[in-house]
Amino acid sequence: MFKFLHAADIHLDSPQRGLDRYEGAPAAECRAATRRALENLVDLAVVEKVAFVLIVGDLYDGEWNDYQTPLFLTKVLGRLRDARIPVYMIRGNHDAQNRMTRDLRLPDNVRLLSADRAETVFQDDCGVAIHGRSFATRAVLDNLSRSYPARVPGLFNLGLLHTCVDGREGHERYAPCTLSDLRAREYGYWALGHIHAREILHEDDPWIVFPGNIQGRHVRESGPKGCTLVTVGDTLEVTSIEPRWLDVVRWQTCRVDADNARDGDEALVRFEDRLGRYLTDGDGRLLALRVEFHGPTEAHSTLAARSSHWTQEVRRAALDAGGGRVWVEKVVFKTTPPTAPDTGRGDAPLAELAACLDDLRRDEAGLTALGHRALDDLKRKLPSDLLDEFDSPERLRTLLDQVGPLLFERLLGRAGIDEA
Repeated sequence: MFKFLHAADIHLDSPQRGLDRYEGAPAAECRAATRRALENLVDLAVVEKVAFVLIVGDLYDGEWNDYQTPLFLTKVLGRLRDARIPVYMIRGNHDAQNRMTRDLRLPDNVRLLSADRAETVFQDDCGVAIHGRSFATRAVLDNLSRSYPARVPGLFNLGLLHTCVDGREGHERYAPCTLSDLRAREYGYWALGHIHAREILHEDDPWIVFPGNIQGRHVRESGPKGCTLVTVGDTLEVTSIEPRWLDVVRWQTCRVDADNARDGDEALVRFEDRLGRYLTDGDGRLLALRVEFHGPTEAHSTLAARSSHWTQEVRRAALDAGGGRVWVEKVVFKTTPPTAPDTGRGDAPLAELAACLDDLRRDEAGLTALGHRALDDLKRKLPSDLLDEFDSPERLRTLLDQVGPLLFERLLGRAGIDEA
């Protein structure tokens, strides 16, 4: 029996751009998180006494800014060498062979597989054949899996491949393949990389696994992050597969159900109740939290009209409950009125405006066109990583739901508009 760790998409020293835009963001802790997570991977390998570690592409986020990144890596992987634990790795799209114009020699316990062809290396003391191929260039569009060799009889066969398989939302279609392509190799385990969410594509004969990345870098990489611990029995068959969480900063989207909340204070209490669960599950990690309020509620008007105030109330509550271990990245109000907005009832122009807003909310094409006209100037000033949010019909509907109550409050001359 032996064990190994399967990790991928470490993105060491990923720059985490955009954090400086947020007041109070724990930028230093977030930027050091990939290093800390890699140290956790090494700690786990030593404690579990694994036979070897696999790193399946995107060890680096791209070309280094300086040599501190590879020097740190040398120090960390050197601990595995001291523990007599070898590392087998391939390059992915972010650290493809032609992207890394600078290089430092890796510790002698690390074997980087070729980008020229699929090759096989052997771990003789536990009877393992490891097959893999690195990316030569960033945009590998060929089906690399078909070039992998057939299984070696009498050994436990492992395949390392950085791939989208048959496509995954939000990821480029690099090294595409099918499950049939992978199964045709007759390996015991396929160690995949590139997709940042953990996913088991096939169980047994063979196991085909994405472990996800070891550390989330933004809210779209939310939830627990880590690697996979695999145990192989004496008959050279996988006997167990366990996720092991390595992340030190955990990104989460906290969805608060504000249905029928009577006012902003009640909606805030519901957030506090939800926050307690995230703190328990976080097990002492720093939580990077996006908070979303949803549902039809009497609190909609006050949440929309005084969004800056209620955003700060959420941040205050998070600081109070989390003892500094919670950072609220953003608060989004996606609530709706419990009934049609009060438009002055008999006032025909306001009633017509309310009907127009309702029609616009249902007309995706019209809403998108209006968004382009109304927000083009603003979008030209925004960082590129925020543009997708503004082009999203869902985001535009959220903005419309926030603007509607504000518009009627102003037209009806009511107080309580947030000055911020």
